[in-house]
Amino acid sequence: MRIILASNSPRRKEILSQLGLQYDVIPSSYEEKSENNDPYELVMLFAENKAKSVAESIKEKALVIGADTIVYKDEVMGKPKSKADAAGMLKKLSGSTHSVITGISVIQTPEMKIITDYEETIVRFKDISEGEIDAYVRSGEPADKAGAYAIQGLGSLLVQGIEGCYFNVVGLPVYKLSVILEKLGYKLLNC
Repeated sequence: MRIILASNSPRRKEILSQLGLQYDVIPSSYEEKSENNDPYELVMLFAENKAKSVAESIKEKALVIGADTIVYKDEVMGKPKSKADAAGMLKKLSGSTHSVITGISVIQTPEMKIITDYEETIVRFKDISEGEIDAYVRSGEPADKAGAYAIQGLGSLLVQGIEGCYFNVVGLPVYKLSVILEKLGYKLLNC
């Protein structure tokens, strides 16, 4: 069955490739806008709408995967708008725990059967010095990352530990994806 990732995220593409999946990438044209401040509802809404924007144009049998990841600590923290914004996010996360929440939606076409869920991982940051924040922001890595860090890169130096799915923090919760795909009759690990 054709698998389509409704995202141009290099991290999500890398995860699917590591699973040995053959897939196509069709980036979603959905623009994330909502008045909803509930982080769980928000990521599921965005993930489903991203998947729908692609699935509506697919006529053959396929599985379209949409995902949206946020960092949440008292408020939704998306991608930083500037270096100062990135530094502010990192200061807020320093020395505390926060949630990384990913909404994931899979749509089976042409029936438009939709399964949407979310995964949450708790991340504990070390106390980060001003110098470390400055050096990390200067590295450029925080620029396009929710919460201004990448656990799979230099940002790993900021993380003391996690509770939950590592891949969720990277941007695509593998186990949750496998559960959803199984419900649609597709097994990632064929025995």
